[in-house]
Amino acid sequence: MASQLTIDSGDTAWMLVSTALVMLMALPGLALFYGGLVRAKNLLSVMSQVLGITAIAILTWVLWNYSLAFSGGNWLVGGLAKVGFAGLTETSAWPVGSAGKAIPEPVFAAFQMSFAAITAALVIGALVERVRFSAIMLFATLWLTIVYAPLAHMVWASEGLLFRFGAIDFAGGTVVHVNAGVAGLVGVAFAGPRIGHLSEAMPPHSLALTMVGAGLLWVGWFGFNAGSALQANGLAALALVNTLVAPAAGLLAWMGAERLVSGKPSMLGGASGAVAGLVAVTPAAGASGPIGAMLLGGAASLMCYGFVGSLKNRLRLDDSLDVFGIHGLGGIIGSIGTAFVALPWLGGHGGANYALGQQLVAQIAAVAVAIVWSAAGSALCFAAVKRVVPLRHPRDAEREGLDIADHGERAYNY
Repeated sequence: MASQLTIDSGDTAWMLVSTALVMLMALPGLALFYGGLVRAKNLLSVMSQVLGITAIAILTWVLWNYSLAFSGGNWLVGGLAKVGFAGLTETSAWPVGSAGKAIPEPVFAAFQMSFAAITAALVIGALVERVRFSAIMLFATLWLTIVYAPLAHMVWASEGLLFRFGAIDFAGGTVVHVNAGVAGLVGVAFAGPRIGHLSEAMPPHSLALTMVGAGLLWVGWFGFNAGSALQANGLAALALVNTLVAPAAGLLAWMGAERLVSGKPSMLGGASGAVAGLVAVTPAAGASGPIGAMLLGGAASLMCYGFVGSLKNRLRLDDSLDVFGIHGLGGIIGSIGTAFVALPWLGGHGGANYALGQQLVAQIAAVAVAIVWSAAGSALCFAAVKRVVPLRHPRDAEREGLDIADHGERAYNY
């Protein structure tokens, strides 16, 4: 098959750029976004965790996880034919949407590698300020293998269960956001709340860093969504436009809700709403029109605001940086909402014979599978980690801060 494919230089160039943009989301985007939200004594801890997870994701992707996700196999997981990137040379081709056209398979593998890195890094936002660096590194290694790679196979590989079922996940609503959100929720159950949760003030130490991080996430998301077209074409352009309008609607919806509830719209609320809109449009970026993307981004933002602003504290849930509240819940809303925004009368690209009921069933099934798979697999990973190393530091070390406890250094020396 590969001999009949022609590698397109324009598509290849776009995918090289998209891969770099997704890496920008993790380093420095997510590191800054998360880092600004924690207390100053834990800034380097969070940044080190994002840094370490990224390195683990890159190496394990080359060694075995790419093969488990994208090398044939069955409905659940891929095979071992591409362990160590076996067979991936500068001449090996990966087919794209247009007949006969391809990009180099190493570029496709690197693009998917960047997705694995950002997904695993997202999980730690639920657990910051209390979990050991060594425990997080071990968890990431296990989780990427047991949870992420098989779910990516199920959704994106042609042999995968949810791919065959017809579920739409253009750029990772289930694989990335539902997966990371549920894993974070499971992690909270294993690790417990921070010392002082709901009894002590824990304000973000630098909303300026968070704003810079949010901006880098938004910019990187163009590679995340538009890059998932795998070509520099009209589909990528559609995904790019949707990646502009959905977070814009989400940003204003969240700030508007804050204005009505508390009287003042916050910058943090705006950044959170933008991320909620980005999360929601991720699975729908190639199926929705701009109007549908606006509606989806706004609706997801308001629902995430309701959970984060009220329900989370009622549940006494210490999801520190709202990984489930924004990524998990936003991913669920976006994945199910994809069935609606694909409707042609909403400007969607479902086609003349689009069957809403059938697609809705497929989307709900995909979300259910992602939730169950991530919950069970993440619980297994956290349980295994706890048998090897403690998840948390002693209370005195947590009080002092994980920058010193884990790394022996401070972000600010003054």
